[in-house]
Amino acid sequence: MGNWWLGRTTRVGYSYRSEFLIRWMTSSKRVQDRSKKKRVHDLEVTTEKWKIASKIIYLMELLKQEPEMVIPVRSLEHHRRQINLPKPHRVSDFLRKTPNLFELYKDQKGVLWCGMTSKAENLMEQQQRVIEEHADKVAEHVTRFLMMSLDKRLPLEKIAHFRRDFGLPLDFRVHWVHMYPQHFRVVKALDGVEFLELVSWNPDWAITELEKKVVTEKTATTNTPGMLSIPFPLKFPANYKRVYRYYGEKIQHFQEMSYLSPYADARGLKAGSLEFDKRAVAVMHELLSFTIEKRLVTDHLTHFRWELVMPQKLMRLLLKHCGIFYVSERGKRFSVFLTEAYEGSELIEKCPLVLWKEKVLGLVGYRGRKKKFEVCSDDGSDVEDHDGLVCDQRDSEVGDLHVQIEPRGTLDYEDPLLGDDSEMDVGEIT
Repeated sequence: MGNWWLGRTTRVGYSYRSEFLIRWMTSSKRVQDRSKKKRVHDLEVTTEKWKIASKIIYLMELLKQEPEMVIPVRSLEHHRRQINLPKPHRVSDFLRKTPNLFELYKDQKGVLWCGMTSKAENLMEQQQRVIEEHADKVAEHVTRFLMMSLDKRLPLEKIAHFRRDFGLPLDFRVHWVHMYPQHFRVVKALDGVEFLELVSWNPDWAITELEKKVVTEKTATTNTPGMLSIPFPLKFPANYKRVYRYYGEKIQHFQEMSYLSPYADARGLKAGSLEFDKRAVAVMHELLSFTIEKRLVTDHLTHFRWELVMPQKLMRLLLKHCGIFYVSERGKRFSVFLTEAYEGSELIEKCPLVLWKEKVLGLVGYRGRKKKFEVCSDDGSDVEDHDGLVCDQRDSEVGDLHVQIEPRGTLDYEDPLLGDDSEMDVGEIT
């Protein structure tokens, strides 16, 4: 009654706006509620698989940074959040579940220590070699990331969120960023914030991954970023045909629209326009193409809304274009996939770092059992460190590190293109 009275008794000036905001908030729904019937089983399996790998790799990287690659187990208590191990489970029990990678021993004082097995050490050496061999390609992706930004520079701390996704080394902020002075440099603002700044524009790199697939080499090398008319590859779930039959014309219209290249200046675009949204889709498509798994945490994407000129309600755009992207709702932080890059639960093209992660999973003993995927509550059960580690409390049972997979079922799709705007957050119109 208090909110109703406030809206009804302030009809001067902002009165109608106040009343509208109250109605908007009371009818809003969570993203999980709006999209829980839009799950793609295979990509949910992939999400769970990489969550397990991320926990183990986090511990391996932590040990690698120690002088002798060993650490007291009691010191790992400070990293419970990163490996998502709730009490009363013991860290030592968690480590013993992966004997192929971790080994425990006590010193003369009875202190329990953790180290890596020879297999784990060999894996870390392999990872280092792979990262070094592909450093030039990663430098290209980071440079193109800067070229897409509004001011041609990005906060170094924000780029750190994409370290594992791009395949950057552990010490990239200390050494790697200075290895390519011809492409970028580190600058410090007056407030002490460090930025990675573009040094020189490379026209050969101002070409989207979509353009590379459809244009000739001669055209690509002489092309100036501008308007594009290349449709995005669409991959809908099998049972989307019925919805596509009703809304195919709207989808087709969006596909046929010309749009501004992610590498062109987007200052003149009007926020909320169809041109603005399609250019944002192109930016996200390009950025996901740079990642090793063609997948990112959506929270990390939102960090760059201003720098990349993307809409405030980015999640809405991702859910709306479910033929291009797929949003996995596992945990507090969602992941977005580039659907064209996957066939079932597997990447179509696997880079060496993905193959390396699969080796890690093989030594963990990853296997699938039947389990129902459910939407997580808002209790913050999903945790991610600043470098991109995803953890979920439902996966933290030390008794079983294996992903459990539900049987395939029929997905009942709701229309993602013509959803009721009242389901959006109040922040969208304030």
